[in-house]
Amino acid sequence: MLDEIKPFKILKTLKYQPYIFLNLSLLNKKIMTKSFEEFEVYKKGIQLAKLIFQLLNHKPFEKEFGFKDQIKRAVISITNNIAEGSEYNNNKQLIRYLKISKGSCAEVRSMLILSRELGFCNQTEIQESYQISIEISQNLSNFIKYLSTKIKD
Repeated sequence: MLDEIKPFKILKTLKYQPYIFLNLSLLNKKIMTKSFEEFEVYKKGIQLAKLIFQLLNHKPFEKEFGFKDQIKRAVISITNNIAEGSEYNNNKQLIRYLKISKGSCAEVRSMLILSRELGFCNQTEIQESYQISIEISQNLSNFIKYLSTKIKD
């Protein structure tokens, strides 16, 4: 509804109510009503991080410092980018960070496949993490699509 109102018409309507001018700057901004901690995709990202850190405690990963460091950074990046993007209170910025998060999610999935192929673990050990990473990626895609419909050109 506010999208259809022209700012100059609002000003004419409000000329006898100067205290409302403070809120005019909010009319063209989409202010998020949820904090990132409430996003289901963020919660799934935390769940995935826990699973990855548990997996890396297995003996075959013991001396794989570079591998462990890379997958840890990737899985942490998923939730950190969701959090960082949400703090801008701007859909375009949030979409940008959600895309980075989606890329990090793919990186985790790739490293899970590599860990299996290199013999660090078997399919059963990575199955839950792999499945959650797919769900996160799908959720991020849906979130991006939704936010894209809310952006004004």
